[in-house]
Amino acid sequence: MALSPGNVIARGLDRLALACAAAAALGMIAIVGIIVTSVLMRKFANTPLHITEEVVGLLLSVSLFLGLPMVTLRAKHVRVALLADFLKGRLHVAIQIAALLVGIVFFLWLIVETIPWFEFAFKRNLKTETTRILLYPWMALMPLSLGLTLSIFVARLVGILDRVDDAEADIK
Repeated sequence: MALSPGNVIARGLDRLALACAAAAALGMIAIVGIIVTSVLMRKFANTPLHITEEVVGLLLSVSLFLGLPMVTLRAKHVRVALLADFLKGRLHVAIQIAALLVGIVFFLWLIVETIPWFEFAFKRNLKTETTRILLYPWMALMPLSLGLTLSIFVARLVGILDRVDDAEADIK
């Protein structure tokens, strides 16, 4: 059975979001490992890891943004649903479309803001203070993650992905 272009796009978005979520989970595991190692070294060797604060901060930022596409795809993000839950029928659909448009505009704006930020770090070879880790590889993940999240919003708007509310997602 041949897959329609919409199904291929939906499957691709799902796989990319899953890969990002897996990388976010690995980042969180690494955070725990680094902190545990630092605490043990402080206790038994009387010296913590000098990389802990910077690396944990980078991993936390990256994990947050890498988890965003999956949360958006599964519609598990925080939302204010008083009005949306109250309305039914066409008004409910109109609110959903308006929310998707707001999300699209917001993520477009964030992408536009992050690209010069990334270019600045890339051109100047910016590094962290203590450990001298290059920042731009970490920063590159933000526009990529935001772009994937934006693609999920657009796919929902054009009907490639279902428009699912939190309440409907919990039922399925």
